[in-house]
Amino acid sequence: MKFFQRFAYYLVGLVIGLFFVGLIFSGKDTRCNYFPNSRVLNDLRSKPFNYSEKASAVLAESWIDTIDIKNTLQFGDVDFDQSNTEFGKNTKLYIIEGKTLKNQPIILKVSNKAESATLEEIIKK
Repeated sequence: MKFFQRFAYYLVGLVIGLFFVGLIFSGKDTRCNYFPNSRVLNDLRSKPFNYSEKASAVLAESWIDTIDIKNTLQFGDVDFDQSNTEFGKNTKLYIIEGKTLKNQPIILKVSNKAESATLEEIIKK
C-alpha cells in the first residue's frame, strides 16, 4: 500500500471520528477547566453568591456595579500567593484581581465554602 493510500485512509478515519466526537459533545454544556484559575472561578460562579455588609456598602457607591463583579468572576485572575487555601479548612479565602467596565483595577476578597460563596471585600487599586 502506498503512502498516499495510507494517508487517505487516515484522513477518512479522522474525519469520521471528529464528526462523532462533535455529535456527542454538541448538546452538552461541557467546560474544560484544566487550570487552577479556571476551576476556582467556575466553582465560585456555580454556587449561590452572597455579599457581605462591607461589600454591599462599596457596591452602593457609584464607581462599581454588580456587572463588574460578574465580569471579574468570569475573566479575573486568582492570586494564589495571597489567597488562604489551606487544605482541610471549611472556608477558603481567594483574592481575585480584575477590572471594572471603566478599566479601574479592583481586588475582590471572596470566601468560598462548600455550599456558598461570599464577597467579603472590594478594594479599589
